[in-house]
Amino acid sequence: MPSVVGLLEQRELVARRRVDELREEVDRIQAELALAERDWKEWAIARSRVGEVLDPVEETEQGHDQVGRTVPRAGGRTGQALSAAGAAKPRSQVPVWREGLDRSVLSVDYQRILEALGDRHRLHQGPLTCQELAHMFGLDAVPAKVEALRSKAKRLVARGWLAERQPGRFTLAPGPAGPGGGS
Repeated sequence: MPSVVGLLEQRELVARRRVDELREEVDRIQAELALAERDWKEWAIARSRVGEVLDPVEETEQGHDQVGRTVPRAGGRTGQALSAAGAAKPRSQVPVWREGLDRSVLSVDYQRILEALGDRHRLHQGPLTCQELAHMFGLDAVPAKVEALRSKAKRLVARGWLAERQPGRFTLAPGPAGPGGGS
């Protein structure tokens, strides 16, 4: 007759194997998600680039780092520098930055990123990586957390809130940073 401890050990082993299987599944899904997000971002960049090329605004008025900002038009009016290709979509979480748009329109996660980079800007410190942001927010710097922050930061760059002058290093964009531009 098997002992009670032996039966418990068997059940524990089965449960541990199940946990290991599920962790492997999660890792596989996270890797697949990272690839899908990268593919999606590349298509969004391609669409944005085509929108820039097809935009009727003169190239001298719109530089690469001015995507989504307002530009002066004839008669003192201001117009959106980016046409419908870069405009905030109805279900978009991050609207395109424009003069007078407050950070409060963003979700809390995006506001935290802007606040951290705003503090760095006010202290005249350099850009941050997503791994540094994860540490600042008290998150474990594991790939899933860092990539989630990177996805948000890249979305903020695409919408004109942040600038990425060096790959993977983020600062406030000149507009949201206020007069004098970003750091």
